[in-house]
Amino acid sequence: MVEGFNGATLRLARIFHGLTLEQVADQVGKTRQYLHQIETGQKTPTPDLVDALAAIVAVKPRYFFAGPRSPIAEEDFHFRGLFTSRMPAKQLAMAKAEIFVRLVEALERDVKLPELRIPSISDAHTADDVERAAETCRREWQIGLGPVSNMIRLAENVGALVTTFHAVSKEVDALSVFIDRPIIVRNDAKESVCRMRFDIGHELGHAVLHRGAVTGDRLTEGQAHRFAGALLVPRAMMIKLFPRGRGSRLDWRGISEFKLTWKISKQALLYRAHQLDLISDSQFRTGIITLKRGGEATQEREDHAIPAEAPELLKRSVAVMKEKKGLTLTDIA
Repeated sequence: MVEGFNGATLRLARIFHGLTLEQVADQVGKTRQYLHQIETGQKTPTPDLVDALAAIVAVKPRYFFAGPRSPIAEEDFHFRGLFTSRMPAKQLAMAKAEIFVRLVEALERDVKLPELRIPSISDAHTADDVERAAETCRREWQIGLGPVSNMIRLAENVGALVTTFHAVSKEVDALSVFIDRPIIVRNDAKESVCRMRFDIGHELGHAVLHRGAVTGDRLTEGQAHRFAGALLVPRAMMIKLFPRGRGSRLDWRGISEFKLTWKISKQALLYRAHQLDLISDSQFRTGIITLKRGGEATQEREDHAIPAEAPELLKRSVAVMKEKKGLTLTDIA
């Protein structure tokens, strides 16, 4: 037997790779119950078993002997798209976030990342409060009242790190975790740039409004939605510029042009206009039905004209590590 084996590290690596206890147990010739006892510290593996487990979860054996580290608390995670998702998807996302946070901590020892400039506004409860919170952020981030050219770059400039967890992107629309530095995980399976931009705004909303609070209910999700819309198009600009149709008709040409300027989906624009009483209930319902019947429920016809956005901060940080410190990806790992 070996002393100092930390079973929690095995569980983390196993879930990170999407492996069940049964799958790992079968590969090492042990029972599921025995592996569970190892993960919970009730049993200690032999040196040969440590080597076998390390090979399965793609780590070096010394990884298992890291000192105890408190896992990220569940209330620090903000998930979207998990109302109907399986629990394993949530566990997988949380395991990947744990490992990613360790990577960020390692980078920060050698690379100066942007200063964290995301305010905490925990007393925003009403719709008007949320609107003002978004306006406060625009002022503090010095982006004026105009369109945000690149939402991912904005998030990274104010201290967040944006990434993608490929294995969970089909089950989770987006997620974020806020500890020392917010991590925003986008869904790269989405074809609509506008919806991705809205997701970034939604996660920034959680970072601003719900730090340390449990989210996922209708109230907190609605607040984050409202924040995203207000961040993308301030209400003053909506009131001033949103195209009004004639009578009960919507101005679809004007809405399309507005979308291309502000890089926000037509569906989100209709929601935003309805929130601000710029269109009636019937206009809103008719607009949403029209989009669905036209095949624009998930991707809209103008989406191809809006440039894609990609995370830059992590790639730049790794490049600095390689250039300035002479560290390879293997060294960093």
